[in-house]
Amino acid sequence: MTLSLILPSYEEAARLPGTLLRCSGSFRERGLEAEIIVVDDGSTDGTAAAFEGWARGAEAPGVTFHYVRIEHRGKGAAVRTGVLRATGDPIVVLDADLTIPVETVDAFREAIAGGADIAVASRYVAGSRVDRPWWRHLLGDAFHLFVRVVLPTGVEDTQCGGKAYRTEVARALFSRQRLDGFAFDAEVLFLAHRAGYRVAEVPVTLAQGGPTSIDFLRDGSRMLVDTVRIRLFAALGRYGR
Repeated sequence: MTLSLILPSYEEAARLPGTLLRCSGSFRERGLEAEIIVVDDGSTDGTAAAFEGWARGAEAPGVTFHYVRIEHRGKGAAVRTGVLRATGDPIVVLDADLTIPVETVDAFREAIAGGADIAVASRYVAGSRVDRPWWRHLLGDAFHLFVRVVLPTGVEDTQCGGKAYRTEVARALFSRQRLDGFAFDAEVLFLAHRAGYRVAEVPVTLAQGGPTSIDFLRDGSRMLVDTVRIRLFAALGRYGR
């Protein structure tokens, strides 16, 4: 069956060609049929031209590329758009900079074949190797603790940028989630926990030393507020039963 890989992208013109090359090469080496969906979250740096310049004529048997552009609304909106357009099974989401290596797809597929509905790359399970600046460690651990206090998800790491879903599960969850920003991951896993879906956390090798489009003051504050909004939405019945 065809695998769908969603790459939410914002201002990724410089890195996108290399990412597409690495992903398509990995899938061909493994003999996997895949569609690679780039969802451009309103970039202004030529991300669309970078995609067109690389992908035109680069499709190979079993691997296809698709580009979708939306207004700039946030990573949650980009991932939701990709999930609802995907046609493969499973649906994998990775950050466009591949801080979570595309080879992690092997562990995702193994977890889903073993009975998981969702596979999550996790920095907090045995076997993970994380290389990032101390301040990103500090901010990430603080948000991790906040989510654990506020939201029951049953998952140690909600925010790591790599996940895979059985397609019917992804559609059920993303058709109900509401947040457009970075807290959407916690929202989706909260909904998955409420629905009783099986989630497997897999160890990851993570390197975060390059540039980022995240404004940690602005986006971090919004994530905290949005995490509280998730509980409010649930209390008000906005997610349904």
